Amino acid sequence: MTDAMIVVTDCNHVNIDEEKSVFEAAGIPYRLFQCKTEDDLIANCKDAVAACNQRAPFTEKVFAALPSLKMVVRYGDGVDNIDLDAATRHGVQVCNVPDYGTSEVANHALALMLAITRKICQANDQVRAGRWNYAEMIPIRHLANITVGVIGLGRIGLAFARHVHALGCRVIGFDIFTDHVKGDPECSFIELTSEEDVIERADVLSLHCNLNAQDARMMNAESFARMKRGAMFVNVTRGGLVEEAALADALKSGHLAGAGVDVTSKEPLPMDSPLRSAPNIVITPHMAWYSVQAESNLKTRCAEEAVRGFRGEKPRCPVNRL
Repeated sequence: MTDAMIVVTDCNHVNIDEEKSVFEAAGIPYRLFQCKTEDDLIANCKDAVAACNQRAPFTEKVFAALPSLKMVVRYGDGVDNIDLDAATRHGVQVCNVPDYGTSEVANHALALMLAITRKICQANDQVRAGRWNYAEMIPIRHLANITVGVIGLGRIGLAFARHVHALGCRVIGFDIFTDHVKGDPECSFIELTSEEDVIERADVLSLHCNLNAQDARMMNAESFARMKRGAMFVNVTRGGLVEEAALADALKSGHLAGAGVDVTSKEPLPMDSPLRSAPNIVITPHMAWYSVQAESNLKTRCAEEAVRGFRGEKPRCPVNRL
């Protein structure tokens, strides 16, 4: 297979300098495309043995059409644009890069929480409009008196939990897998409980879980109604976990006092999204993952994994089991 190569299927980074460095050091040919559809992938990736992938959809149709493909490495943690069952059926190893920006995402979740609990954006808007009256922001709660609920206790969820614990908050949490928490004395401050209990008791609820089919729209009208009146909501993980019209309604009705989101179900956020007109919400453009160092780590580790896939070596971060 003389034309065998690694492909970067799509990438919105400014350049692929880190990837080039890794591929060239390994002596492996590579190509960069900007695939958006199944047909784009099929047309451009015929000779690909390994692929670095951002958003282009790897489906049953794509895997069936690319028999040379042995590995897909996702830029980032989530792999919801890749059909894992189809990949496994076709013998394709799917990998991710879960550890490139743990502190960045946890820090961003904390920043959003502080912005909405301290009402920073409302205060900024007030001052810029010519007013100077902290009483317009009343009430603001003392952080040591609030309970922060964390759904998803992986690397990022635990890092966020440690941040808010350091500020004096009580922390309750839920995850499908908890042995790593129960076995770590440094996590003893987290009260493990059910997902329903976290939703119902949290003064601030922060999501840190992956988007699986069963979890799509897990935060819907019923879920928000079960939250405390005056509670706040943070999401830096996946927009598809949230029914955004229901979140907007909960904010407009006053049932929720605030929200901070970095991810939305459609990105960029559509101009007609109900979130744009919802009060007391801070929205950032899917930037929680980013720092100069985190981006470099992501690109380098993604490329290094693709090289391992090209060579048939053991992957560092496999997602599916072959």
